[in-house]
Amino acid sequence: MDLSRLGTRTGPMTRIAGGFANRLYRLDTDRGSFAVKQLNQFDRRSTYRADDVFRFERAAFAAGIPMPEPIAASDETLVHRWVEAERVPEAPVPDAYAFEVGEMLARIHALEVEWPDLTAEPASPRDWPELAARAVATGQPWADELASAVDAFLAIADFVDDCERPGPIVLTHRDVQPWNLLDRDGHPVLLDWELSGMLDLSGELGSTALSLSKGPGLDSIEPAIFRRVLDGYAAGGGMLPPPGPSWFVYLIGGWLGHVRWNIQRCLDGVERAGGPDLALSHESARGGVRGLPELFRRLPELEQLL
Repeated sequence: MDLSRLGTRTGPMTRIAGGFANRLYRLDTDRGSFAVKQLNQFDRRSTYRADDVFRFERAAFAAGIPMPEPIAASDETLVHRWVEAERVPEAPVPDAYAFEVGEMLARIHALEVEWPDLTAEPASPRDWPELAARAVATGQPWADELASAVDAFLAIADFVDDCERPGPIVLTHRDVQPWNLLDRDGHPVLLDWELSGMLDLSGELGSTALSLSKGPGLDSIEPAIFRRVLDGYAAGGGMLPPPGPSWFVYLIGGWLGHVRWNIQRCLDGVERAGGPDLALSHESARGGVRGLPELFRRLPELEQLL
């Protein structure tokens, strides 16, 4: 993408630390500041639909959804107006913030944006025994933990594939998590729309409400904050789906795919030009090997939040 149309640079483009899948840079020009995202083209977990997502973003921005203004998009690069705001820590958010996120989701789901028909998602991979064997053979620091959790990961894959989703299916952001939110004077700003697409409503609500109501792990969940996200959704005109395990299957399935992807990157042992640094992939692999089986084990407790 030709970035010269953004204006004359007033300084070097600076890489911003973090990024679980792509790499982000800040570009300052005489026309303002921009967030320039370099999309990972080497080992994406799914095809990125740049034109469809950009159209969805433009509609959301025009409708007043609090988010960075989308400027340009291609299969390799995304550009948004830079937003000055605070990062959201991994901790239960304030009551009013949770309510606003719920309202925002209801407004997003009410947008009338055409979306192409897509084929059903493939079945969850079941190569966990092979991955564990490779991890042990290559001396990965988390190999023994993965080997002992193989049966748990196979059970999680079965749950993800077999859990019934009640619907409705909505066009949505699909990744409303603390790391994709900013806090601007106590109000949410939603970032990183690349995963946008169709999703069962219960999966989006459960994933969002749980992530905003807890800190690291599962021992600091605040049920009142979980419910405030849902209160905000209802106040924004949304209708809540029936309770059940489907509220958490998208979160569990997404984490399962993310862990496997990072394990594969670690097994390859190559520092690629796109995507997260190898050290971050090791951190994500280790965290998932330890945390995902525990999350799955405590699914009955999570359902009590509903």
